[in-house]
Amino acid sequence: MAEPVLIANLTREWVASLRRWHLELFFIPTTVVTLATMLVNPVLMACILVSRALRQETRYLLVVNILAADMLFLTLNLAIVILNAAEAEVPWLLCELVTAVTVTAYCCAILTVTLMVVDTYAAVRWPLHYHDLLPPARTRRILLGAWLLAATYPFTLVILMEVEKGNPHETVAVCLVLISLGIVQAKNMAGIHIYFFVAALICTVLIFYCYIRLYMVTRTQGIWQNRFSRARITLLAHGVLLLLYFTPGFVFTLELLLFQNKNVSQDVRVWVSTVNMCVFMLLPRAFAPYLYGLRYHEISDTLLQLLHRRLSQITAS
Repeated sequence: MAEPVLIANLTREWVASLRRWHLELFFIPTTVVTLATMLVNPVLMACILVSRALRQETRYLLVVNILAADMLFLTLNLAIVILNAAEAEVPWLLCELVTAVTVTAYCCAILTVTLMVVDTYAAVRWPLHYHDLLPPARTRRILLGAWLLAATYPFTLVILMEVEKGNPHETVAVCLVLISLGIVQAKNMAGIHIYFFVAALICTVLIFYCYIRLYMVTRTQGIWQNRFSRARITLLAHGVLLLLYFTPGFVFTLELLLFQNKNVSQDVRVWVSTVNMCVFMLLPRAFAPYLYGLRYHEISDTLLQLLHRRLSQITAS
């Protein structure tokens, strides 16, 4: 019974800190940003999927995947924020499943961003063999593998926690990824940190290797000389989005460290977790449609054609 009591006490203390600092008001900007993004992402996905030419290209399939992962993440994140603000009692098993899917969506987005960099490298490095290396069918299999890879560890943790825990009907006053993983980390601290560290290290090494090799291959072609060249703008867009996607992960690692540090006050933990969940986690999802979607002329042209066609139909009727 020690673990259920610990979880119940943690969630009650968390709610008390939220109420004391009125941090539940963070759900307002979270809702606005989420709804705005959820309106844009399906439109961009539709533009790609309805166009046979666009959905045959690897880079656009990657864009669709990252937009889909972001939508799943935003939906669950908003649901958690609203439930926590309303102090709704949530079954612990449901909280664990939501945590697993949330972590899966976040990790899949990171993997997809990394694959975008690898795709750009392959297109520049082997332009004549690029379509043979990454045909649409192979790209779809790679994306399916990315989802399975991202889901393996969090769902394994859920299964292990349910096997060890004796009360499947327990409810909690607040559902947070931090608390779910923090409880697991208390039993297996090395496992959590190794998982996040190795995953981040592999993605970072791949990204830096591809960018360094890209620069070495293209530096003699004159594409970097113009301050506003397409190469520089593409690199800037990739860099900004990579920073935005990776920063919340590093902050979350800090959250896990603070969670286990008894010398840190509960208010500090709640503030850091709330700001990361309601601000940092949303920034890359808010910018992604514009940096990776509308920046492509093919997508914006398809969107304008669909809007023009729709307006023509409305006018004709």
